[in-house]
Amino acid sequence: MELKRLIALVLSMLMMLAVAGCYGEPLSTREKGTLLGGAAGLGAGALVGSAVGAPGSGAAIGGLGGAALGYGIGNYMQNEQARRFYRGYY
Repeated sequence: MELKRLIALVLSMLMMLAVAGCYGEPLSTREKGTLLGGAAGLGAGALVGSAVGAPGSGAAIGGLGGAALGYGIGNYMQNEQARRFYRGYY
């Protein structure tokens, strides 16, 4: 029964991200990195957390950590794109 709740939680989070991604202007590289990192961290954290008996906590911690890491990588990539554009290497 706990596995079904975990699957429902992960699917609802992914659906929420999909709906949020369809709103407004296209996402920047930084925003894409943050969302992708958060989603990957959420899934990985839920898997690790379920192995130790706390899938909700694992998902929360993994999601936050993944989002932070994804933001850092996306920020770097966006800054590199801007640097190339302004130098004329686009």
